[in-house]
Amino acid sequence: MAIPVKRIFDEKRRLVIPLLAALALNIALYALLVYPLGVRVRSMEQREQAAAQEMAAAQREDAAARAVLQGRDRTGSALNTFYKDVLPTSLSNARDVTFLRLEELGEQHGIRIKRRTSTTDKDKKGSLARLRITTELEGNYENIRRFIYQLESGSNFVVIDSVQLSQDAAPGSPLALTLGLSTYYRAEPHGA
Repeated sequence: MAIPVKRIFDEKRRLVIPLLAALALNIALYALLVYPLGVRVRSMEQREQAAAQEMAAAQREDAAARAVLQGRDRTGSALNTFYKDVLPTSLSNARDVTFLRLEELGEQHGIRIKRRTSTTDKDKKGSLARLRITTELEGNYENIRRFIYQLESGSNFVVIDSVQLSQDAAPGSPLALTLGLSTYYRAEPHGA
């Protein structure tokens, strides 16, 4: 059965025409105002999200830059403390501190220091110089092991460059230890 649209339109014209006009007006308003505003709002929301992401990225970059700056400051401070409090201030101070430490550790661990020599190297680019020490020691294995441990873990800045351990063929003879050591000190600037 077909709906008699023409008859309904003719009988209810006073009601249908305003409804169709209102529907046409709604469609026109939607097409001309609401839809473009919705598109604009979605576009603004997307831009807002992009701006929020850019802001978060900028904040992360800022935090990373601040962390690098703080790390650099801490490193600079630690380096200044190292230069001021740990490294010897001169060649004679470096010799005194290192040789005294070797003597103390030798006595403490029952090790005899047979011979000691030293040379210096100046870093041409920086303000540090290197004191190289070669020392020959005698003692038993346990005492030598403790001596090396104490030397490495001490508060003085001494680097063990080489270790040579030997023993005479005679039974009961002490071990001979030759240590190559280095320490650094602040060198006098050229022309000072």
